[in-house]
Amino acid sequence: MSISFTAVVVTYDSTAVLPECLEAFRRAGVPVVVVDNASSDDSVRIAESYGASVVRNDKNEGYGRANNRGVSVASGDYVMVANPDLVLDEGVFEALRRAIALYPDAGLYAPRIVEDDGRVFFQPKSLLSPYLANPSGKLCLPEADVCAPFLSGACFVMRREFFIEVGGFDNRIFLFYEDDDLCRRIADSGKALIWVHEAIARHGRGRSSAPQKGRIFRTRWHQAWSKAYVSRKYGLPNPAPAMFAINGLKALGAALLLNRKLWERYGGSAAGAWAAMCNQNALRREGIE
Repeated sequence: MSISFTAVVVTYDSTAVLPECLEAFRRAGVPVVVVDNASSDDSVRIAESYGASVVRNDKNEGYGRANNRGVSVASGDYVMVANPDLVLDEGVFEALRRAIALYPDAGLYAPRIVEDDGRVFFQPKSLLSPYLANPSGKLCLPEADVCAPFLSGACFVMRREFFIEVGGFDNRIFLFYEDDDLCRRIADSGKALIWVHEAIARHGRGRSSAPQKGRIFRTRWHQAWSKAYVSRKYGLPNPAPAMFAINGLKALGAALLLNRKLWERYGGSAAGAWAAMCNQNALRREGIE
């Protein structure tokens, strides 16, 4: 089956992991568009040295927004969105081509993602898929191709035209829950999300960006804000008040114990929840709007 792929990889100070990621795409003969979110390291130089097409953002636009920009300039029938800390095994694209031939009407295809410690990442439910079976989220790892309620935004394949048709990632989200939201819209369109068991991707979770001061607070802020945002978007109960109360108390306790790491964790969540309650804009916080 003649199917062409282009990979889209978003970088943000990703020097440590990018060469191995891009080398796997080079071995597979798949062109890559790298969208750089204003890295301060050599991510752009490394991407260019591997022959990738590079799109440079003047600011860190966030994961979903940057991927949307990458897909907009990509070629090929299908696009693969992939984290820079992800390395594809041999034969991934052959397995994906077989899956597309078997399930041509599906909306999204994703490889089996294996973490550094050997665990297989599979999320049996999503905040945004309460209408599907398995409401308790009981984990039962697939042993073959399977339809899933949610597949990770760390690595997936979609027909480029369909990605654009459904609106891509929600541009209002800076970070977190953008993949839940995309999966929900694909499911609502009547198309399946397919776990492709024989396609394997190795994922070095948390290594896609270099450590930064205040990163814990910032990521927890966006996680809380985005959870509240997508909940409101789909008419679900607003989790922000409970998140603010619980995490605010925990942040106070961490401050009394002089535990900075826990204070950043819980304080960030409380601040993000409060921002959502006050209808603040996550993009404005990052200087984007």
